[in-house]
Amino acid sequence: MNAQAKGRGEVRLSGVGKHFGETRVLRDVELDIRPGEFFSLLGPSGSGKTTTLRIIAGLEVATEGEVWLDGTDATLLPPGDRDVAMVFQSYALYPHMTVRENIAFPLKMIRTPVAEIEPAVREAAARVRIDHLLDRKPGQLSGGQQQRCALARAIVRKPALFLLDEPLSNLDAKLRIETRVELRRLQRSLGVTAVYVTHDQEEAMSLSDRMAVFMDGRIVQVGAPEDVFSRPATVDVAAFLGNPPMNLLPAALEAGRARFGDATLELPAFASLGARDVVLGIRPMEVAIGAEGIAGTVTLCEVLGEETVLDLDVGGHLLRVKTASGRRLAEGEVVRARVDLAKVHLFDRASGRRLDP
Repeated sequence: MNAQAKGRGEVRLSGVGKHFGETRVLRDVELDIRPGEFFSLLGPSGSGKTTTLRIIAGLEVATEGEVWLDGTDATLLPPGDRDVAMVFQSYALYPHMTVRENIAFPLKMIRTPVAEIEPAVREAAARVRIDHLLDRKPGQLSGGQQQRCALARAIVRKPALFLLDEPLSNLDAKLRIETRVELRRLQRSLGVTAVYVTHDQEEAMSLSDRMAVFMDGRIVQVGAPEDVFSRPATVDVAAFLGNPPMNLLPAALEAGRARFGDATLELPAFASLGARDVVLGIRPMEVAIGAEGIAGTVTLCEVLGEETVLDLDVGGHLLRVKTASGRRLAEGEVVRARVDLAKVHLFDRASGRRLDP
């Protein structure tokens, strides 16, 4: 029976904080991760996501708050007693051991009967398709093969919880995409709970059932990737998600009209918010170039094969546009940009929090 079927792999963090000396790196982290879920911790470097993962693993002890694993208080439990396996960014393979010996190492540490080790090693290696490499050493493997060896070593014990700290960051772009598909397939087939740290929004969006977005040591939003993308809770989340990132334009809202520079957008749904300073959020793909709309001057045109990204100067404000057109526009050309008003986001300028109509 797999981890999901048995309900193993539940994680709950309650009021978790972490200090390193005078430096506070985590504060008031509240998190519930369900059994069998693929859950990503997403955020920029230094936002606290790796520290959170290490606290779950027991490699760091929370300065305050509690860690619960499968209903048991694990706050002070040593790593070896947590039924978790971790894959590090560097893979942390033993260079003097063969692939077989690296994968077998966790089983030997928990005194698994010798007769059971080889079949378990072969099964784990086969799951990540390196069973033909068992007699090689890490130095004889490619980066992708080393990463698979680290995955096999993590799953061989069939832990309740699978912790991954940016495991794809050392791979090239093509291999990274291929491997994340395989990683998702592997997690699903094992039914294990996976907690995945990344700063790559594309990885988090494609892999996760849900994700938590970290900013400055706090979780600022939790939800399904599509919900976080379509309804960012703050300006910071809006700026972090999307490629190119969302246009964030300081504007004055009054009577359902948002003015920035010499442009005005009619937003009658927001009329009840009265007069206030706001930030307009407009994703580049929600702007179309045509015969009508806001006038803007082209300052940069990037033709990227099947799509084009334009930088427009609109009354001294930068408006980025992403279109399917492959036509190159000349710098200095004046065009019209039509914004899909139904998909405009509004944020309070003072607090950075999302405003809903």
